[in-house]
Amino acid sequence: MARKHPGPADYAWLILLAAIWGSSFMVIKLAVDTVPAATMTLARLMIAALVLLAVARHAGQNLPRSLRVWGLVCLAALFGNALPFTLIGWGEEKIDSGLAAILMGVMPLTTVLLAHIMTSDEKLTPRKTAGVILGLAGLVILIGPQKLTHLGEDTLRQLAVASAAACYGVNAVISKSLAGQPRRALTAALMLASTAMVLPVSLWFDRIWALEVSNISALAIILLGLLHTAYGTLLMFNVIDRQGASFFSQVNFLVPVFGLFWGMLILAERPPANGYIALAVILLGVAVARERKRKASTEV
Repeated sequence: MARKHPGPADYAWLILLAAIWGSSFMVIKLAVDTVPAATMTLARLMIAALVLLAVARHAGQNLPRSLRVWGLVCLAALFGNALPFTLIGWGEEKIDSGLAAILMGVMPLTTVLLAHIMTSDEKLTPRKTAGVILGLAGLVILIGPQKLTHLGEDTLRQLAVASAAACYGVNAVISKSLAGQPRRALTAALMLASTAMVLPVSLWFDRIWALEVSNISALAIILLGLLHTAYGTLLMFNVIDRQGASFFSQVNFLVPVFGLFWGMLILAERPPANGYIALAVILLGVAVARERKRKASTEV
């Protein structure tokens, strides 16, 4: 169906979502201070799963019954939640939240590249290729070419966050196969599957019964589950329902900026000069890679 031109309310919802998701990097930094990445992810997903399951039940939507759908749900859960949440958390045990946000800015470009490989209708064009090259250049600027040839622990953790961005790119392609499923039930299923995946990892590696969790970390994890994961997912669907997926994709420009902003404001982080240059180059790459459509959007 055709949509009206986005109004102030649409942009307000988009900015709110970007501010929430952008602040997640700062909150993760607080959470992993005393809670290992896998356990932080497990608790975050469990909270979100309970909330979204209740929302789905309230909406009268049941969990999927098809084995094929559950297979796709498990793939989407792995690449959309379990793996990237853990990689970002592990990365932020050592690196600043603002740098993590900048690294995540390459996500739309990995989606473009993976769509070329994994689909038949979204091939690379010269414009998209230029955008991907710019994004990779921004990544090299941020990490530093000399560090890429001598991998230290901080470099590995930066690459882990960049790998999380690639996971989100894979998930964006997989999620197309889940179009048409009841959204609230689908998100509840995704959170449940993600929780089941992370649980054995947390139990095996983190010895959760022996952890000494600070009050700040506990509050941060609760906030991640309720606000960033559960409410953020519902808010995402609100934005998509109002103006479609193309309008929603603009959040990719805003999340890294907000992530950098919150880290500087709350955690007093001061990214190096190359961080600002890298962010500008990455966002330029995202802008260049976007295909401008002349026709009005008809996305659902």
